[in-house]
Amino acid sequence: MANRPRGGWDSTTLTAPPITVEVPVLSVGAGPSDYEELARYVWALRRPRGLHMTLLHLGVAEDFCRDVTQWTKGITSAESAMVGTVSWLEALPVLESFSGSSERLIALGSGGVCGLEIAVPAFVRDYQLALVRGLHELLDELLVDNIDDFILSSPALGFRSPRWVPHVAVGRPKYRGRGPWEIGRVGVEFGESRIRNRQFLPGF
Repeated sequence: MANRPRGGWDSTTLTAPPITVEVPVLSVGAGPSDYEELARYVWALRRPRGLHMTLLHLGVAEDFCRDVTQWTKGITSAESAMVGTVSWLEALPVLESFSGSSERLIALGSGGVCGLEIAVPAFVRDYQLALVRGLHELLDELLVDNIDDFILSSPALGFRSPRWVPHVAVGRPKYRGRGPWEIGRVGVEFGESRIRNRQFLPGF
């Protein structure tokens, strides 16, 4: 898989998957039929059990640490970056379960995927902002300069937009265009935050 994009993951290989901080979706609407109704707008609706909302995408840990080493011109080694990153992740507070809602589907990225745009409580946005501030502090400790430029440039982090839009990806849109597509209000229940793929980190 020499041509694998950095920060990407192919489940057919042994390459480590990306690390994210996320909250799992426990339910959409009043029952399964409310979620299945989205098939009117979406091809290959994703399985409900795997739905989640990403709060912070760190990327493949080895790629992230390599980006730090390259940016610092070797002042911070990949090993040191990994130790610092794992310690930071271990110390993250847990965001408790919460309720949100959605009234429309929006196009994500280049438009090949769409998701429920989620209205979340203020404390969820505060938590996500705290994650970004914490990432800045981690990078400062790892001796990364021009941190905002690094965040936007790191292939592992994969940041494309300075503004976080809470969403749950659900599948590929049926209709051409960029949306949004109004769906009627549905409640969405989320579980407490977790580190996805943490078992691939050293020491976990």
